[in-house]
Amino acid sequence: MSSSAAEPADPAPEAPPTPFHHLADFVAIPRIGALALSPDGSRLAVSLHTLAPDRKTWQSALWELDPQGQRPARRLTRSAPGESAPRWAPDGSLLFLSARPDPGADAKEEPTPALWSLPADGGEARPAIDRPGGISSFAVAADSGDVVVVAATMPGGSDPDADQERRKKREDAGVSAVLHEAYPVRFWDHDLGPASPHVFWAGRLPADEDPTGRSPVQLRDLTPDALPPAGAGDGIALSPDGARLVRADDVPDGPAGRRSRLVLTETATGETRVLVDDPLADVYAAAFSPDGTQLVCVREAMSSYAEPPDYTLLLVQVADGSVREVTPDFDRWPSAPQFGADGSAVYFLADDDGRHAVFRVPVEGGKPVRLTGDGAYSDLQVARDGSALYALRSAYDSPPVPVRLDPSAPMQDPEPLPGPATVERLPGTLHELRASATDGTGVQSWLILPEGASAARPAPLVLWIHGGPLMSWNSWSWRWCPWVLAAQGYAVLLPNPALSQGFGQDFVRRGWGEWGGAPYTDLMAAVDAAEQRPEIDASRTAAMGGSFGGYMANWIATQTDRFAAIVTHASLWNLEAFTGTTDSAYYWEKEFGDPFTEPRRYEQNSPHRYVDQIRTPMLVIHGDKDYRVPIGEALSLWYGLQKRGIPSGFLYFPDENHWVVTPGNSQVWYSTVLNFLAEHVLGEEWRRPELL
Repeated sequence: MSSSAAEPADPAPEAPPTPFHHLADFVAIPRIGALALSPDGSRLAVSLHTLAPDRKTWQSALWELDPQGQRPARRLTRSAPGESAPRWAPDGSLLFLSARPDPGADAKEEPTPALWSLPADGGEARPAIDRPGGISSFAVAADSGDVVVVAATMPGGSDPDADQERRKKREDAGVSAVLHEAYPVRFWDHDLGPASPHVFWAGRLPADEDPTGRSPVQLRDLTPDALPPAGAGDGIALSPDGARLVRADDVPDGPAGRRSRLVLTETATGETRVLVDDPLADVYAAAFSPDGTQLVCVREAMSSYAEPPDYTLLLVQVADGSVREVTPDFDRWPSAPQFGADGSAVYFLADDDGRHAVFRVPVEGGKPVRLTGDGAYSDLQVARDGSALYALRSAYDSPPVPVRLDPSAPMQDPEPLPGPATVERLPGTLHELRASATDGTGVQSWLILPEGASAARPAPLVLWIHGGPLMSWNSWSWRWCPWVLAAQGYAVLLPNPALSQGFGQDFVRRGWGEWGGAPYTDLMAAVDAAEQRPEIDASRTAAMGGSFGGYMANWIATQTDRFAAIVTHASLWNLEAFTGTTDSAYYWEKEFGDPFTEPRRYEQNSPHRYVDQIRTPMLVIHGDKDYRVPIGEALSLWYGLQKRGIPSGFLYFPDENHWVVTPGNSQVWYSTVLNFLAEHVLGEEWRRPELL
């Protein structure tokens, strides 16, 4: 049958109110990374991560921002492999790392990360320095423009041809074995050795590329004796004139321990001397003063069975290595220090009451002044004329954005500079919550309420426990994003219980070595306080966490059945078994002791000893490349749950590490978690994710 009237078109599907409502939209949100300020203060660069066209990987590019906030952001680089780690040279060129192919190199060779240079006046970027094992990091002298690079190097392979030959011999012989003679053997998600980081002197890069295509840069190994496991590449910094290199040197501490000290190298001769060596502390994160005569660095007092670590800043005289404490009475943990423009003050970052703030302290001593209010700051940049500070600011209601700060005004809350990425709207509201623990101690939390939550329509609650444990909920996270849950109608509670940093040393001590004690009761106090709010439905709750948060999720499962569901990611389960398999056992044993001679803390705090008390459905999640908390923890937990008939699932990622970071796996992570919560908290039918 025909009709002269046109059939009405189907209405277009309604757009989701926010990108957090659809996981495909969420993973496609552009994400700002590193920040760098040019020496003359006229240009800012950021790295921007976006979803690649195949939607399987992230792609990074560098963008320029106007420090004055007048001009819009503009893109500087474009390549499939992407660009990262931007730093400006004194001549205005922008240096960065990229595995993009060199047009003049052998196309058969697989590109490795190299140092590239983008001219100050624009044009094509050119490769500046490469090595057979790739460049992993670099430093630039603020005044001279001299450059050093860090590159993984085979033993005896300081010369690039020798390095390449040793690599090829192993490949041709089909050898992947590594012989270790010192602990550790692996880190995070990769094996250590046989190559290890070396620091190479490059000097000043030529202004123009050699027309023959040959690289005029001749590298000189400043650390020829570096060997596995640590090598010599941590925390490098050059003096402004390029005459000296300071770095954190990893050395043995006891039979199977490690600690770091500061060493200083004269770049012209390679002569190296120990600058700061404290047998009771790690010393690292050094930065030179503008005149190059002093350093500021972090001293992390080593933890022990009785005491957690403590942090302070040291002022170091380059000439003789003498030190003086800069923050002797500061009851917070300073990090990332650097000098002000005239060298009279030090700026640093520290967690403080659920924020990650910028502080200023006079070099000659005095009380640190907090310069920022709400928010969490990173990538702090000091303008060389002293006129401003620049940083990335995030919070639970804002992903990282670039901001400009006054160098001395306290408690600022700056507006973002125009940048290439922003989130226009969130599916809910952020609130701060205070509770009182059983011992009277205050417990701070962040609470996210979904849109529409009210006394008439109370929202189900998800307790989300942070990892660490020596950290705090204070900043935006793409991996653990509560707004994805809020978009589905959940309220999300983010507490900072005992062991969280930013609340003083005594607050950390409350949970030290007693993870099942004050951290657990603090969490329950925070949940109790949240459930008193009329917008929360106390009859529909769940708990979840990763790493230490996963441990706490497991512990909660053995201690209470108040939650309808528990999600545990990368979690500790059998503390005694974990001790010898984690990549940092020596650090772990300082808190819990040797399980054979000091078993008490293991016996009292290991969740696996109480497996028979679990009644709550659990979703177990783990990546096989997780060397911080090895996969055996999840396998043991999963078997225990299955053996006892506890409703449970095991989401396994063969190629992810302690985190789940690839776009596709991230979507699967969130969809599986949401479907598990929907089944057990909302009473909906279980829906297996389509791709699983």
